[in-house]
Order: sequence, then C-alpha cells, then structure tokens
Amino acid sequence: MLRIHMSGVDLSKVRMATRPDALWETILSFHRLRDRRGSAVFGKWRTETRPRLSAEVRLLAAVIPPRGYFPDFLTPSQEGSEPHGIDAGMEALRGTSPARVRAELALLSAERRDAARCPVGGDEEIARLVCALRGYHRAAIEPYWPHIRASVEADRAIRGRALLDGGAHELLASLPPMIRWRAPVLEADYPVDREIRLDGRGLLLQPSYFCRVTPVVYRDPRLPPVLVYPVTHSRAPVFAEPEPGPWLGRLLGNTRSTVLNAIGNGCTTSELALRAGVSLASASQHACVLREAGLIHTMRHGGSVLHTLTPLGGSLLRGGAPLAMS
Repeated sequence: MLRIHMSGVDLSKVRMATRPDALWETILSFHRLRDRRGSAVFGKWRTETRPRLSAEVRLLAAVIPPRGYFPDFLTPSQEGSEPHGIDAGMEALRGTSPARVRAELALLSAERRDAARCPVGGDEEIARLVCALRGYHRAAIEPYWPHIRASVEADRAIRGRALLDGGAHELLASLPPMIRWRAPVLEADYPVDREIRLDGRGLLLQPSYFCRVTPVVYRDPRLPPVLVYPVTHSRAPVFAEPEPGPWLGRLLGNTRSTVLNAIGNGCTTSELALRAGVSLASASQHACVLREAGLIHTMRHGGSVLHTLTPLGGSLLRGGAPLAMS
C-alpha cells in the first residue's frame, strides 16, 4: 500500500502534467516490452517494436528490471511543472553525478544479483546508456507519440473537469480505481508499503500510457513528489491505425466538420449535441465516425463518455499544421 500524506498547503499545490513525459514513457514501455500481460492494448505495439530493436536492449535490461525498483536517475525529476521532452530528459540524465548513479545502482543490486555487474557508473558509461535509451526511444516510442499524447490529453480532460467541478478534492477522487482519496491521505495499490509525506511540496500528477496496474513514485523521498499513474485505455487499441473503409466517404460534409470543431478541448456527447445544434443520436453517430477515422479519442468516465481531439483531428482543424512532438 502506498500512502501519500497531504496538508492543506499540499492540496493547493496539486497540479497536472501538461503532456506525457518522454523518459517515463520510455522506461515504463521497457517493462511492457517484456510483459505478456495487457495484450489487448500493448500486443500490436510489442509485435511492431521488437524487430526494430538492437543491441541497446542488453544494456537497458541491466538497469531496468522486468518489475520492481529501477533507479530514479533514469527519469530525472522535474524542478518545474513541465514534463521532460526527450532532448531535455536525455540532457538531464547525462548530467547525473557518478556518485548518485553508483548509490542508486547499489539499491538495485540489493534486489537483483546481476545488477552488481551493471556496466554503468562513470561518465563514459552514462553516455552509452543515454545513447541506448535514445535508440530505444526512437524505435519504441517515437512512432507512437501522437497516440500516447492523445491518450494523456484525454485523461487530462477528465481530470480538468473534475478540478473545475470540485477543486483538488474532486480531482484526486477522480483518479483511476487503484488510487483512492481518503482525505488527508491519497492511497494506492502498491507492491510494497510506502509512506510519503509531502511537507508542503505539493504533488505532480503524471498520466502515463505505459504505466500499468499500479502507480509509480520515486524511491528517494528528497526528490520532487510525482505520482505517475496509468491512463484509462479505450477498448480498442490506441496504436491500431484506422483502416481505409466506408468512413472515408462518410467523413465529408459541413455538419461533421462542425461537430469536429465543436469537440474543441473535450466534451461529452450531450454537450456535443448542444454545441453543434444536432440531436443526441446524431451527435453520437457523428462521434462514432470521427473516432473510426482516428480524429477523436473517446473515453468512458462514470455514466458518460468524453470526446477529445487526436493530434490528427487537431491538425485537420488547423488546416494540416502538424502537432509538434514535445
């Protein structure tokens, strides 16, 4: 059980990450690569990714175990509120002191006998690790970044609504079922017992596509507090590309473009019907077609569903301007 103790000051400093963190997704995806579970969501990704990998996997396996603790320095802490892009994350990782690397690898070796032989420690080895992580990221994460970002943005839309409706208390209560808000303590399913006291530092909530089943926190209590938690995946695999089909012809038309524009920063089906000036049944039908076309992402939340634009849908509204990877 994980227990995060919050004061009133901490509640006022709870914040949501604005986008996925490239290194958290990279490290957590390496767990998923070696895990046979979650095939409905990750199966296609595993099948496509494995043939693209090379020798970097051996070095990464030495510092990232299949489960349990992995060194905190692999996911550099965020001093501000913004998650790291891949370049900033790699630069922060490269700046890790050898003393910290050795200390955290010592913690890892206490749980894994083979970690004592880990070929990382000095500046040269850190440079090799950075190179291996960048190569793995290029093969396993970069091709899927628009899908990862769309899932995180859909989760942010749900949390944002909760925050507007009931403040920080409602935001914490809206988190996935493995996380429970029992004021003043945030509890979560966790493989070991951990007590974290924020002591006025607040908490960064970081939704993650590749986090699964349980949230993740730093082992070192001195690092800025962050709770990485799994997004709720839609029933259809997000990584599945839409197949050409009858939706292409149905996509054209002024009404559907109005519906797409009305979705904006996210809305329920009822809100979509009001914004677009169509019936509830018509709004549901239009949303279904847009979802099949890969232009919106739909996530169930309580008794309703929330629609948000995918990067492709946003790009279409902007006249083809691409969404930058960050």
